Amino acid sequence: MSKLPRVVLDTSVTVAALRSRLGASNRLLRMVANREIIALATPALFLEYEDLLKRAEHRLVHGLSLVEVDEFLAELAGLIEPVESHFQWRPQLRDPSDEMVLEAAVNGLADALITFNVSDFAEAGKRFGIPSLTPSDLLKRVTP
Repeated sequence: MSKLPRVVLDTSVTVAALRSRLGASNRLLRMVANREIIALATPALFLEYEDLLKRAEHRLVHGLSLVEVDEFLAELAGLIEPVESHFQWRPQLRDPSDEMVLEAAVNGLADALITFNVSDFAEAGKRFGIPSLTPSDLLKRVTP
């Protein structure tokens, strides 16, 4: 890929990135921070990141206080390219809560949608020409 890949990170990828510093999801967030990939998100998707990262069950694992989560989110917000949802393409997916992730990818002209639930997005992604990849699949494509 000659241009920087434009990707939408599913909420599960963002949560996984903070839960394990060693995994592929965390590596993707570091690539976003280093401006090696461009992360896209709508305001609704970003609010979903916030909601999940602040839940007690995730905070127990990632060990961040609410203040530290807010600091992380502020930094992430500065790195993400905001996407306006000009069109809602619903319904496209079995899980209505996944629709905002797909809409961010479609409206943001993403090169890929990064998720652990590839099969949930695969068919709709094909309709819009946006592949669904796991974090490790994307890393294989963008790192030498």
